[in-house]
Amino acid sequence: MAKRPARHPSLQKSDSVVPLYPAQSQWHPLGEEEEAGRDKSYVRKVRPQSEGQKTLMEAIGEHHLTVALGPAGTGKTFLAISAAVEAFESGKVSRIILSRPAVEAGESLGFLPGDLQDKLAPYLRPLYDALSDRMGGKRLRACIADGTIEVAPIAYMRGRTLNNAFVVIDEAQNCTYGQIKMLLTRLGWHSTMVLTGDPDQTDLLPGMSGLADIAGRLRNLSEVAVVDLVEADIVRHPLVASMLTVL
Repeated sequence: MAKRPARHPSLQKSDSVVPLYPAQSQWHPLGEEEEAGRDKSYVRKVRPQSEGQKTLMEAIGEHHLTVALGPAGTGKTFLAISAAVEAFESGKVSRIILSRPAVEAGESLGFLPGDLQDKLAPYLRPLYDALSDRMGGKRLRACIADGTIEVAPIAYMRGRTLNNAFVVIDEAQNCTYGQIKMLLTRLGWHSTMVLTGDPDQTDLLPGMSGLADIAGRLRNLSEVAVVDLVEADIVRHPLVASMLTVL
């Protein structure tokens, strides 16, 4: 009687399927290097690169509310977050709160997978990048974990009173008048707030952005600083300033 041929072990489904994309749990908002535990170097001191940036840094240090207006690349967000980190490190505030609207730049991404943090991560990535450059990934992860640094969407700011905090509202040109008014009235005791945005680069429908109107009204208050940055303050590639003069 002939012997049966040896059976080959059946292939498991996991062996035959090659994942094209990493699992959602493997993604980290601070990047692959931070997820792997390799901390990046961080910036200890920030110096202004132009007269406009110097004026902005002085205004943030002297006022509880500062509105920074200017084109892309003028360092509005980075300088605001740098001031927040310095205030936090020196003990002037006990927490940092960063917020920006979840608005796509001219295209819709549809429904994003994951929980709330996963859905908001692509919109908040510029804030994570600036914080990582200023603090280092390891310190940033620890502060986010214990709640001393909070990155939140604007939709979750209503009803809060932000005491003893440094608040940065980024991309304010994508907020309506009512949203900005709501955010400004969140300011509590011993707190500082910086509002940044470019009124000429809104992703909302015409007439919906409230940043220019709010800034115009706040100019009449001596307790509020409204700083206008110009093309000469752009610190990105020199071509950016040249393009903005013709676009």
